[in-house]
Amino acid sequence: MAVSEDRSEGGNGAGVLLYYKYAPVPDIDFLVRFYDSNCRSLALLGRVRIAPSGVNVTVGGNMPSLEKHIAALKSMSLFDDTDFKLASCEHPSDSRITRECGFTELSIRVVKELVTFRSDPLAEVPKVCDAGRHLSAAEFHSVLHDAGTNMDSKADKQLVLLDARNLYETRIGKFKATNVETLDPELRQYSDLASWIDQHSEKLHGKHILMYCTGGIRCETASAYIRSKGVGFENVFQLFGGIQRYLEQFPTGGYFRGKNFVFDHRISVGSKETDVIGSCLLCGISFDDYSSRCRCHYCRMLVLVCYDCQVISSRVYVCELCQKNGKGSNPMMLQEDEHEDISPDSLEEMGFSNSSFPDITPAQFPRTHGNSGDRKLRILCLHGFRQNASNFKGRTSSLAKKLKNMVEFVFVDAPHELPFIYKPRSSDSSYVQQSPPPEMNRRYAWLTSEHLNLSDEQCWRMIDAPFDPLQYQQQTFGFEVSYQHLKNIISHMGPFDGVLGFSQGAAMAALFCQQQQRSSHVMDFQFAILCSGFLPIPWGSKESIRCPSLHCFGSSQGQDRQIANQASRELAGMFDEECSMIIEHEMGHIIPTRSPYIDQMKNFLRRFL
Repeated sequence: MAVSEDRSEGGNGAGVLLYYKYAPVPDIDFLVRFYDSNCRSLALLGRVRIAPSGVNVTVGGNMPSLEKHIAALKSMSLFDDTDFKLASCEHPSDSRITRECGFTELSIRVVKELVTFRSDPLAEVPKVCDAGRHLSAAEFHSVLHDAGTNMDSKADKQLVLLDARNLYETRIGKFKATNVETLDPELRQYSDLASWIDQHSEKLHGKHILMYCTGGIRCETASAYIRSKGVGFENVFQLFGGIQRYLEQFPTGGYFRGKNFVFDHRISVGSKETDVIGSCLLCGISFDDYSSRCRCHYCRMLVLVCYDCQVISSRVYVCELCQKNGKGSNPMMLQEDEHEDISPDSLEEMGFSNSSFPDITPAQFPRTHGNSGDRKLRILCLHGFRQNASNFKGRTSSLAKKLKNMVEFVFVDAPHELPFIYKPRSSDSSYVQQSPPPEMNRRYAWLTSEHLNLSDEQCWRMIDAPFDPLQYQQQTFGFEVSYQHLKNIISHMGPFDGVLGFSQGAAMAALFCQQQQRSSHVMDFQFAILCSGFLPIPWGSKESIRCPSLHCFGSSQGQDRQIANQASRELAGMFDEECSMIIEHEMGHIIPTRSPYIDQMKNFLRRFL
């Protein structure tokens, strides 16, 4: 099949390039180095996913740079017959959308699957070599045309259209053809499609199935899965190049109605005669603009809310799927609008406070507060390495004050007790105090180094080396004990709405969420706030963590000398990009509480009130 590139408006303007290739990758490390070197030299930003079975790439930049990138790929046999979808566009105008879509940096990640077909990491991945037959845009159009002009044909009644995209995509655009049934699974995420196919196989059995998605990659795995079901599921066809290639071939839309949702700063792309088929979740008027990035309060899926309804800022939204699942009978819920003084207090922002806190009991953290009964969010707080619950309370006292109308913090100690260390005041190091004074608070860790000696009788130990800012890379043991420790805390003191982790506590919170997703797919937390976090080594899985997350850390020009900006970015990269938020600040190894950072944190938390 011929491969084409849309260069109709190339020039020196901005562009977006999408492509995927299913083929065995002989040297993954080489490919990672190639993408890192090539994309950075050409100033390309976006997402690169590399798996043993191929690559999936969406990058943006100047058109000449994108064309040079394509030329470099064509010199490799791995990319023979690759369909490079290159489209010109305007330079990004909304930094918020660009950041949310992942186009503010280059993200290169090695993954198990190019697109996650099932949430169960142990499930067998369909073989793409068994995928359905590719139909060009012209062939796909011809099949739909023939079905519409031969109304009495029994064969045409055996034809069905299957949309392999998520609900938020199908809301604003889909194929519609006379005499052809269109199946919209109404997915929250692509990994739900396999279950839908299993539960609705009678709608597919014995039919000629025409599948389509944005660019084609999701149909590769899904069509192979349908065909793997055997007799009665052989006739599966897929639109080569997806909706994007179809709209290039049929610029007035053809049989496609509405807009094609895309995963970059363009948000959606329509034909020259675009119909608006989407509607506002609240008032129902025709509307299809996702640029405001309104999301469901429960599942974080994008929802359509028109400009007039967005003016009602004291409300949060409930998507169609969550309403069906009983999480809300109304598409919107009332929420208290908070106006709080957020003027900075420099001493408290640095975390220095002598405030004392009473011992924690579950009764101190009720689910509702005040006469109005408005609920606060209960957040479990995990301290950093060589800290404890008490001093972490002190260091976050300013944060607790700024969020007092929204949250209740619960602080707990980690399970691994650490020895006390001291630095001698003189060159004489012969004197060692045998036991710490009784008023000294114990220090704990969630993860420890392999050779740490933890005795029952903790003693003083003289510091034996200068501070090593990379010491966290050796702290990779003790997770199982810490995981069970947190499960016990949640059982006795929960439930909690979210978890907040600082430094090593952020690494532990991420590992906890990952373990829950992998073992039970049921999360104890609605969200995670990870501050100055880092990627635990070794990280047990490359599957994205599907938990709404807020990542707060120092910028590359910041003053955090303990956790580098890149280390925190790598941790953020392990969470689902669709429901994660990043706050970068110019300060040190702290949680900032001045504006605008505290305002951004409040906006994140309001989603869950």
